[in-house]
Amino acid sequence: MPRTAIIADHDAGRLASVGAVLSSAGYAVASASDQQALAKLLADQPDASIVVLDQSFAEAATTSPILLLVDLANGVKTAPGNWHGVADFIVKPPSPEELVFRADSIIRSVAARSEARHHAERLRERLRDVSAAIRTTNDPRLIADHVVNGFGKTFEADRVLFTTFEDQRVPRITAQWTRRNLPPLTEGLEGSEAAAHRLADRLWAEGDVLIVDDHSNHEWDGDDLELRDWMSGMNPRTSALIPVGEGNSSLGLIWITQLDSPRFWSRTEISMIQHVAGNVAYGLIQGHLISGQQQVLRQLQQLDQAKTDFLATVNHELRTPLTSITAYLDMIRDGSGGKLPDEVNRMLDIIVRNSERLRRLIEDMLAVSKPDYEATGLHLAPSRVGHTLRIITAALRPLAEQRQVDISLDLDRRDPDVMADEVQLEQVFTNLVSNAIKFTPRGGKISVGNTYGDDDDGNPCVIVQVTDTGVGVPEDEIPHLFTRFYRASNATSGAVPGSGLGLAIAHDIVDRHKGTMDVRSKLGEGTTIEVRLPVTGP
Repeated sequence: MPRTAIIADHDAGRLASVGAVLSSAGYAVASASDQQALAKLLADQPDASIVVLDQSFAEAATTSPILLLVDLANGVKTAPGNWHGVADFIVKPPSPEELVFRADSIIRSVAARSEARHHAERLRERLRDVSAAIRTTNDPRLIADHVVNGFGKTFEADRVLFTTFEDQRVPRITAQWTRRNLPPLTEGLEGSEAAAHRLADRLWAEGDVLIVDDHSNHEWDGDDLELRDWMSGMNPRTSALIPVGEGNSSLGLIWITQLDSPRFWSRTEISMIQHVAGNVAYGLIQGHLISGQQQVLRQLQQLDQAKTDFLATVNHELRTPLTSITAYLDMIRDGSGGKLPDEVNRMLDIIVRNSERLRRLIEDMLAVSKPDYEATGLHLAPSRVGHTLRIITAALRPLAEQRQVDISLDLDRRDPDVMADEVQLEQVFTNLVSNAIKFTPRGGKISVGNTYGDDDDGNPCVIVQVTDTGVGVPEDEIPHLFTRFYRASNATSGAVPGSGLGLAIAHDIVDRHKGTMDVRSKLGEGTTIEVRLPVTGP
């Protein structure tokens, strides 16, 4: 493609001579002698190779490089940089040789800058792809592979090595890329890791990289001689060593090398590599954290499954002998073995009560040990909470009287329907009332009641409260009461029997009914447990 030149000068003779010189040098020349003609030429040829202007046309608007003709004899001593778009200037009248030389130099300089910009943009685009690939994975091995492959192809290197050091923030990884069928390195740094780590730490602290333009005459730091000897075994011509780090220390080192041809590393290229190295550090740290979390999660799942299997096995092994014990107790109490003295009957009553406690414990443990416990289907039907509370209170009143605890029932005359699994709802309130009896000392009081109100969102609900004057719960332990197998410290120290499952199971059932359960308690004064269940009708 021929070079094009636009020239403008009010002096017809100079205009003709400049045009002739440039034409003879191979330029396609267009000329103008006034501002209007120049403006038309610039509009018609916006991409002219060069524009040669007399200084009187210096304000012309063009994106092409300008060579300005100035007259120093008249005192014009202004540098070309003070005129917009002026690449250089030459004194009038220019010699033909100098004119052509200046024009050619400007064009070559502009072309070089344009090529540098395009090269930088191509590198930037390729390295953006590398960074994007790094961000798509949390696998440290894939991240390392993306780094070496991306750098190797982008910079047309012969070898790229990336290694991490011993550091709890990242896993140990060595990845490499080679071209031209070069044999891979067998063991990465092969014993030079300590020297590489020292170099990486120094570079990271200085925010710098190490560029070796020519290995044959590079002056090495004394601490890097071991690393120099390792690299010399591969006969590199030029190298770039880039630290990968985070915080105050390095995590790894990237080595990019060419074996035969020299290479100049521009500041732009180094900045891009450092940017990608920052993404690498972030990706490795995040990936390592996620991998660790996933491993912990798998271990917890395995432990949970082992716990579930253990509980299921223990429950099965306990239920069989307990069933036999209960059956024989019933036979003895029915008189199958003859009439028993009153003292023996009292002993049997104690055995029966404790076997019943053991049965309830086994049932609770069996419930939470089922793998599908949380997803167990509910058999929902319209249910009256007041009716359920009457049944439970009547069933547990003998136990309360035996412990000399007064139990009262206060029901709202309105008893709206709730959609509930009545069997599971009975289990909830049985647990709450029996707990209240268990933790209330002799002479204490328990009240069970329900009201019709609204939940926190203003929706109608049934509110059930079970209040006792028992031992209470320490305030800091209240948030843990619904945790399976958790028991309050005063219950444990007081040797009050229990498994720590009753409240956890009750809370799960209420939650699956779209309800809520809250505890208010004061140590030594008593506890109130409130259950709110959404209603389905008036």
